[in-house]
Amino acid sequence: MSLYIRDPKVNALADEVMRQLGTKTKTEAVRVALERVLNEADGKLTVEERVRRIQERYAALGPTNPDFDEKAFMDEMWEI
Repeated sequence: MSLYIRDPKVNALADEVMRQLGTKTKTEAVRVALERVLNEADGKLTVEERVRRIQERYAALGPTNPDFDEKAFMDEMWEI
């Protein structure tokens, strides 16, 4: 999917970001810039919010089995 920027000011900003970052395309420049903004926003989260996000990602993996034997699993995996 290509990036189409209609606003002349946004287009000029994308050109400047592309020049400063040394990217080959505006799309790449916008991606890098957006990732940086998101990373910066994540840095402003409280510890509780960051932990909550990690817990949500962990919970999304599915339910855990309390009877799961990690050692037996690893032994079988490594054919011990």
